[in-house]
Amino acid sequence: CLSVCLSLCFPLSVCVSVSLCLSPLSVCLSLSLPLFVSLPLYLSYPNWSRRSWVWNQFFVLEEYTGDEPLYVGKLHSDVDKGDGQVRYVLSGEGAKSIFTIDENTGDIHATKRLDREQQAYYTLRAQARHRKTNLLVEPESQFIIKVQDINDNEPKFLEGPYTARVAERSPVGMSVVTVVATDADDPTYGNSARLIYSILQGQPYFSVEPKTGVVRTALPDMDREVRDHYLLVVQANDMIGQMGGLSGTTSVTVVLTDVNDNPPRFPRKSYQFGVPESVLVSAVVARIKALDLDVGPNAEMDYRILDGNGLGTFRIITDPNTQEGLVTLHKTLDFETKSSYTLRVEASNRYVDTRFLSMGPFSDVTTVHLLVQNVDEPPVFSSSVSRVAISEAATVGTVVGSVSAHDPDTTNSPIRYSIDRKSDVERYFNIDSSSGVITTARPLDREIIALHNITILATESLDWSQVGKALVLVSVMDVNDNAPNFAAKYETFVCENAEPGQIIETLSAVDRDEPENGHHFLFSLTTKAAGSLNFTLRDNKDNTASILTQRSGFLQRDQLVHFLPVVISDGSSPSLSSTNTLSITVCACDVTGNRHSCSQGPSPLLGLGTASAVLTCILTLLGVIMVTIAVRCRRREPLMMDDERDIRENIVRYDDEGGGEEDTEAFDIFALRHLNKSNQTNQDPDLNPPGLLSKTLDYRTDKNQLFQEFIRDRLQEADLDLTAPPYDSLQTYAFEGSGSAAESLSSLNSLGSEQNYDFLKEWGPRFRKLADLYGHHEGGGDA
Repeated sequence: CLSVCLSLCFPLSVCVSVSLCLSPLSVCLSLSLPLFVSLPLYLSYPNWSRRSWVWNQFFVLEEYTGDEPLYVGKLHSDVDKGDGQVRYVLSGEGAKSIFTIDENTGDIHATKRLDREQQAYYTLRAQARHRKTNLLVEPESQFIIKVQDINDNEPKFLEGPYTARVAERSPVGMSVVTVVATDADDPTYGNSARLIYSILQGQPYFSVEPKTGVVRTALPDMDREVRDHYLLVVQANDMIGQMGGLSGTTSVTVVLTDVNDNPPRFPRKSYQFGVPESVLVSAVVARIKALDLDVGPNAEMDYRILDGNGLGTFRIITDPNTQEGLVTLHKTLDFETKSSYTLRVEASNRYVDTRFLSMGPFSDVTTVHLLVQNVDEPPVFSSSVSRVAISEAATVGTVVGSVSAHDPDTTNSPIRYSIDRKSDVERYFNIDSSSGVITTARPLDREIIALHNITILATESLDWSQVGKALVLVSVMDVNDNAPNFAAKYETFVCENAEPGQIIETLSAVDRDEPENGHHFLFSLTTKAAGSLNFTLRDNKDNTASILTQRSGFLQRDQLVHFLPVVISDGSSPSLSSTNTLSITVCACDVTGNRHSCSQGPSPLLGLGTASAVLTCILTLLGVIMVTIAVRCRRREPLMMDDERDIRENIVRYDDEGGGEEDTEAFDIFALRHLNKSNQTNQDPDLNPPGLLSKTLDYRTDKNQLFQEFIRDRLQEADLDLTAPPYDSLQTYAFEGSGSAAESLSSLNSLGSEQNYDFLKEWGPRFRKLADLYGHHEGGGDA
């Protein structure tokens, strides 16, 4: 059975529901009035077959607050004759929990308050059964109970509160933000969900469109510098704003963004600054700032100097962080030359909005006065860097040059000159403190130092803190004072099969001097060497010379090494020359001239050097071996000798807990208990015969000497043995307390006792201090 329900709502809140069932077809119309009165109407058409039972209610109002269950509708079957044989059963959504049915009459009631926003409709099934057999008297039918909406939800702004931005000076009607409210009521029924927007706070600056919620500007030329933000309250009303409707509000914070509508302005028309004349170039000497009410890039400015008498002396730049104009020094200042400067400075916006040019120029001009302050300046040299030249052959005291400095201040203090010795550590030069004349203090050598860089100090006599500096570069001119020598150490050889006229070596020379026209070396042999028939020399006229053989038949067994003296002259005036000896070794060579062997090496001196090196290595190795053997032999002997073991055997060591007074195996406990008595007994002449006492003292003296000799020997051994570890040990014997068999050993308790410590004097000088502390005076008093 297909059931279709149509609901038509009229202005008087009268709802008509139509239920059509196609198999068989029946029509039921019910009118629901606001007073919850139901008037069932049954329409039958001649050609339609009626169902045996129908129900007459499809809607129920939400949020019912009555005390009695809300009547929903009625089930009725034609089979029901009113004799109680038919009972009605309800099942489906909310059956028994929300909806109940009178099984006798078929009346349906809602027992709980319904909320359309939680569930808009319920699907139920109805049955008519025979009371006794419980069989269906009609087929089961399904129907829907729809919850009818009431205006019980106010509009809500789910995205609020809002924050929006709009440029200052925006025209009227500029869109700012769109606010949206939602209503949980049924938008298809009545006006419960039809909203109207209005503005409660923010007028007359802003307005809101009633239907769309678009917030727009309502006043022109809003100025951010006057007020930069606004707080708006927008309200949404349901029921199209009619009386009795619900409403909700939200806040909108509108921030005005900046535009460049304000030019920069200097707070003052002129500024004055003092500048010390000693300030360094590129230093900031003044700061000025034009004020711009705008922010961000709209407040960025550029400064420039328009004119003034300090146009070339000063410059101005913009500080990117503070937008200040920084006046910097471009040239050094001198109070005595010029004491003041005047500048006209302009500040202008970097970015200009053409919409506001009609408001006037976006720039401003001010005047800056800079007063130079006099400072006590150090002396100034006529030249900060001087260059002089002097011959290296100059004698000590020769004048090199002079410097001159003056005090630029009006005081014109006398100047004293000196050399900064950090620049002239070797003290090659002196300077006259009054005249500034520089002289040599030591002989100069160009080959050691060709250029001296010295610093001259000029100090004011009236103020020693004012010191000026200048550099003097002294170039040492060369003189011919060095003879030429071989350019390298030649290892020349001649083959045994060499032919006459064969070149065996090409020589070159070096000279530490540097003549202006360059070197021109002359090579020759000494008179004795020139008469030899073995070798000859040929000057190549290009600062080189060739050594040639004059004969053949060189043999190693005849002569292994030939020495050829070569004279080299520098060709200057006066000329300097030196004689250099060239060693030529005879070697066995192949047919192409490659040497195979040169018996004893290239020269006897080299062979002798090699033999000496080998001998030195051998002697060093022998020395290391001997030292190693000596160290091993000095290994320390065992500390315990045979003759000393008897002494160590007297030491008893206990590793377990003692037995108290009963433990008397290790030593005689009686001696500890009656120490004073035993000492007095030993000293009593009546109990000890003189002979026995003498023997006892002798025995004690011998025993003390034995211990002293033993300790002295061990001490000497330990001092002399550098490899032995320290074997010193500390033994602590603490017999303390009344429970000890030896009683207390504390010296505090024994001060007043009759103990006799005179025997300490017999132990030698090492125990003399103890003897003085514990001994007795002759008068009987304690020491």
